[in-house]
Amino acid sequence: MNATASDLLGSEAASAGKEPRTARGRRTLRLILDAAAEEFGAKGFHEGSISGITRRAGVALGSFYTYFDSKDDVFRALVRDMSEQVREHVAPAIKGATGGQIAAEQAALLAFIRFARQHKEIYRIIDEAEFVDPESFRMHYATTAERIAKRLQAAAARGEVREDVGEVHAWAIMGMNVFLGLRYSVWQEDVDPEAIADTVAQMLARGIGTGR
Repeated sequence: MNATASDLLGSEAASAGKEPRTARGRRTLRLILDAAAEEFGAKGFHEGSISGITRRAGVALGSFYTYFDSKDDVFRALVRDMSEQVREHVAPAIKGATGGQIAAEQAALLAFIRFARQHKEIYRIIDEAEFVDPESFRMHYATTAERIAKRLQAAAARGEVREDVGEVHAWAIMGMNVFLGLRYSVWQEDVDPEAIADTVAQMLARGIGTGR
């Protein structure tokens, strides 16, 4: 799952005390995380293995233990990494949208569906996190909803959406996006992403817009 974060891995990407200190180390860590996404996406957490990850990454077993203590640790890091990659992919679309907050949410959904079509494994991995690492699972959704709530509240202050938008609206939008991605990215790709995002934008305009 190569992304713009390849050389910008945060301090929490590796196990505590094993953070890479060089550009080469960060690249190796990126290879391991990308390989872990492939391994766990294909086999699931319990069937996936450290040796499978290192084979996919093309690195020695010792390189894995340079950065991670266990399979649990790399899975935990992967969930955080995937969450961050979604944010990095969607944020520019939101920033570049014109026409107010409804247009921004439309752009966000469009970007997410396109991302999910390229990275279908994210659904299996995030779903397994509920049982393998509940804290990371909860954090993934909580932080996503928090970002949506903040931008909705900022839009309300600008008069672009209803004044009473809040946490419930944010979780509703996130939940809608998650299941639209599941249906139209993972299960089938039988509807154009633009048509999906346009339909949702019309629904949001009637639900939280100011021109109802």
